[in-house]
Amino acid sequence: ALAWPVLAQTTPVGLWRSVDDASGEAKAEIRIAADGAGVLSGRIEKAITRSAEPLCTQCTDDRKGKPKLGMEIIRSVKKAAGHDYWEGGEILDPEEGKLYRVRLTPLEGGAKLQVRGFLGPFWRNQTWVKAP
Repeated sequence: ALAWPVLAQTTPVGLWRSVDDASGEAKAEIRIAADGAGVLSGRIEKAITRSAEPLCTQCTDDRKGKPKLGMEIIRSVKKAAGHDYWEGGEILDPEEGKLYRVRLTPLEGGAKLQVRGFLGPFWRNQTWVKAP
């Protein structure tokens, strides 16, 4: 009963180490922050593995041609009413330039973050870990 309040306060806000869903390797550190209305966004704060292309050449929106380092890759995510996940926004894969609808779900008491991107009927999962 005492652990419930701690779990209820777990959010995606913080510094996360993204882990590639195909290779399992850490790629970057992403800082997720909330604005005053509780809307989440996330930026690439640090590259762990060097990208072959430092600019987002595959992007098709306002991020096209911009540096990946410092880029906002998560936009407009909000807590789902009555649930322990955040959704409603989008996440960008800066390597491929693809935009996905996103759902962020804290796991293991906030030690990990499930990042699920949806593109039509298809989805991708990554499990990010809290950065040290």
